[in-house]
Amino acid sequence: MASKGDSPTHDNIFRKASLGEESSGRQRESELAEEREMAASATAAASHVVVEGSVIAIHSLAEWTIQIEEANSAKKLVVIDFTASWCGPCRVIAPVFADLAKKHPNVVFLKVDVDELKPIAEQFSVEAMPTFLFMKEGDVKDRVVGAVKDDLTNKVELHASL
Repeated sequence: MASKGDSPTHDNIFRKASLGEESSGRQRESELAEEREMAASATAAASHVVVEGSVIAIHSLAEWTIQIEEANSAKKLVVIDFTASWCGPCRVIAPVFADLAKKHPNVVFLKVDVDELKPIAEQFSVEAMPTFLFMKEGDVKDRVVGAVKDDLTNKVELHASL
């Protein structure tokens, strides 16, 4: 007769139990990460502390609404960078967008990931990344499609001066 340690049944049960513990541990970690992300979004939406001269990453519809409403009430120009994490040209133009935000602290610069916030991208018919949208008082004034530094810079300069 085989001992418990040598038993294939015992080994299989032990492996399954270990895998189950690992799986439920990963699931719980995932749940905790999701809870932290939701709490961070809620905190950001509630406090919406904005540093002038910086790019504000939007991660929820609540954050979007707050930023747009505040910019509209202050009659500020809003420049929105519709981007995606997988988009190479988006990563290339991101430092230019950040520099423009520093140079124009009275303009609101927002960054929206189209995969994260599809309804916003769809609302503005964004079909290519990057797409930069220029809005004032709720109206779309202009757009730049593509990572063309001079086009983006010239449009920001133009609309910021109006």
